[in-house]
Amino acid sequence: MPGSAQLMPRAEESPGSGHPALLPCVLGPCLAAGPLAARRLIAALHCVATVGHLLGRKNRLGSEDSQLEASLAHGGCEVHRFDPSIKAAHVQEGPRLWHHRLSVDWRDPNPAIAAHKLHSNTKKLGTIMSEFGHQKIDVLKADVESAEWKILENLILEDVVGQIGQLVVEVHVHWPGFEVSGNDSAVVRYWYSLLRELELKDFRLFHTYKDLAKPQMFLKKEAFNASSSYTLSWVNTAWK
Repeated sequence: MPGSAQLMPRAEESPGSGHPALLPCVLGPCLAAGPLAARRLIAALHCVATVGHLLGRKNRLGSEDSQLEASLAHGGCEVHRFDPSIKAAHVQEGPRLWHHRLSVDWRDPNPAIAAHKLHSNTKKLGTIMSEFGHQKIDVLKADVESAEWKILENLILEDVVGQIGQLVVEVHVHWPGFEVSGNDSAVVRYWYSLLRELELKDFRLFHTYKDLAKPQMFLKKEAFNASSSYTLSWVNTAWK
């Protein structure tokens, strides 16, 4: 696939399902019983924050995602799921699992711009963390339907990414993504620059999944044995 070396450096593709891989070294302290786990939850260090779709698109996270969130919540993690399609602003499902009528964007809405009023439930992750009083996120799992590149850029530029212990992102490569422009070479360089910045910030790619059920497309061109969607998982090796 053109550009594949840039998109997936040094990681091995995992066989089996697309269920997100989670490193025990990140989840271990949160899942462990006892005072340490309690202190981490009291300090609002959240094992998982799941991001739904951007700009009001209907969330279609699969049953495996829901099972993962429920399992982590049952194991003692505080789990927050963002889905702009739910009716209530906040819904609590069990003692540790919350659903919020929010979606993550690379910018906060500007009330002076009429078009932004339609997306008042979209905010930057840093803004949401500040409003919730959260200092860190142990695991962030995101499927934001081609907005991931601009959101990732925002997380890097505002250094929010340093507050994340593990990052699981579904990336889409069948087109450049929202507000990403230029020829194919420029787009691939932009994507690679973001992945390189993650590496410079001590993130290491440890797992990839290629969804062969998706169209075999790369930047609007057919690509044999490729996919338009990959799930990439990084761990922050400087996480404390």
